[in-house]
Amino acid sequence: MAAARVSPDICLREATQRKLRMFSELRGKPVAAGEFWDIVAITAADKQQELAYKQQLSEKLKRKELPLGVQYHVFVDPVGAKIGGYSQRLPNASALGKIFTALPLGNPIYQMLELKLAMYIDFPSHMNPGILVTCADDIELYSLGESEFIRFDKPGFTALAHPSSLTVGTTHGVFVLEHFDHSEHRDLEYRCCYRFLHKPSIEMMHQCDAVFRAGNFSQQDFAGDNTPSLKLNTEYVYTDSLFYMDHKSAKKLLAFYEKIGTLNCEIDAYGDFLQALGPGATMEYTRNTSNVTKEESELIDMRQRIFHLLKGTSLNVVVLNNSRFYHIGTTEEYLFHLTSESSLKSELGLQFMASSIFPAIPECFGRTFCVIQSILDSGCSVAPGSVVEYSRLGPDVSVGENCIISGSCIITKAVLPAYSFVCSLSLKMNGYIKHSTMAFGVQDNLKKNVKTLSDIKLLQFFGVSFLSCLNIWNLKVTEELFSGNTTSLSLWTARIFPVCSSLSDSVTTSLKMLSAVKNKSAFNLNSYQLLSIEEMLGYKDVEDMIAYREQIFQEISLKEKQSDLETF
Repeated sequence: MAAARVSPDICLREATQRKLRMFSELRGKPVAAGEFWDIVAITAADKQQELAYKQQLSEKLKRKELPLGVQYHVFVDPVGAKIGGYSQRLPNASALGKIFTALPLGNPIYQMLELKLAMYIDFPSHMNPGILVTCADDIELYSLGESEFIRFDKPGFTALAHPSSLTVGTTHGVFVLEHFDHSEHRDLEYRCCYRFLHKPSIEMMHQCDAVFRAGNFSQQDFAGDNTPSLKLNTEYVYTDSLFYMDHKSAKKLLAFYEKIGTLNCEIDAYGDFLQALGPGATMEYTRNTSNVTKEESELIDMRQRIFHLLKGTSLNVVVLNNSRFYHIGTTEEYLFHLTSESSLKSELGLQFMASSIFPAIPECFGRTFCVIQSILDSGCSVAPGSVVEYSRLGPDVSVGENCIISGSCIITKAVLPAYSFVCSLSLKMNGYIKHSTMAFGVQDNLKKNVKTLSDIKLLQFFGVSFLSCLNIWNLKVTEELFSGNTTSLSLWTARIFPVCSSLSDSVTTSLKMLSAVKNKSAFNLNSYQLLSIEEMLGYKDVEDMIAYREQIFQEISLKEKQSDLETF
């Protein structure tokens, strides 16, 4: 009698857990040559972010949270056009970086960096010399057949591909694959890409023959992004995640960069490299600037030069039919994956309490809250759907649904309305340590900008017209209200957050301004020094923020030891 086939879901979960166990074994230990990466490089947007990343890497290595004997480097963008960003859609990652976003997993807890290294643990030993490029805010999970491994051994570029709905395809890269004469889908397939489409319309996917129809293929959740199950005759595409370039291709790009000197426009490693590859690549994309953050005059010319440089280079595709792609780069995605019964939670084994103290844990079914490296008093309450990280909450604190609280200390009586975002930063101003807390709604769009002061009524703060909020806070509408570019006015650059001498005072004050908006009651901000989020990041004191996290960590560790002794 034939053995029952293990379900793809179970295979995926088991494959993920195996990688986590393997990485856990390597934490804090020297790695043998060829066993792990030679170099792990992280890109930073500016000098301050570079310093923040280096300090955090140094702490991680001291605490033996990463494999040893590896070169960990941080490379900062040159002054001018930016490649890196400031995580405006997930601001609790803005100060210390998305790659250092904490996850409710492991002991000591994993951040995105450790999770990335764990999920790619099989790659180095099956890879020719080259470079793997990945993003800081996505997670790729996959399972393969027994004794199968992904091989990065072909010349040119090699990219992973995941089956996804056409809707997901409009916000990702989509592969137009060359004809493949194989009727049955396997977990792992090596294919050639005819052409790469960057964030195409559904019409374009059909026109370019990128769309497949499910027949005998029974893939479950498409690409992890909350998409429906793939049923018979459903249309799907293959979308991108990470990619690899061999040594020869990397050298070619490096020589090109050295020849041109300074880059004066934004070049995207996905859109501008991958669209130049494959036999079906055309120059058409070089004039499409719809996905560009800031259009520079040199952009089209630079894209065309890159196209000619890479033209004829092959794009190999590793199709992973039993895989998931998750994005956690926005507040809504972050809350969903950490607090709901998402498949990611089950596959990674995410906990709702990780390295924390909260004596009065309520029974939770379905959607939960999530607490990461925090100390909560037994009298405090946290509603389902909320995340608390690196914080202290006192006995009279009540947190509503779908909130994010990060790096804060709330010891006085406080009620946080549902959908509140509260994140505290330590600042170094004139040689003194100060504190400021950004507070707004988790659904607020910090990136939305207007060109003139008369249009700021179009901005929304916690669902209320920003102009109404300014009246509540007794702030005048002048150019001095905003930092940075005077023709790009946004919540990101609005000087509305008070600077205080203590962490707890800064949280209390910012919560009062939030409460004033919710209750439509006046709260005068005129007596405070006010900063924008943009300025807060400029003044941030990384050392003090890391010290605060370490203090919480040590207190939790001590409690755990005491608890273990009592049990013994």
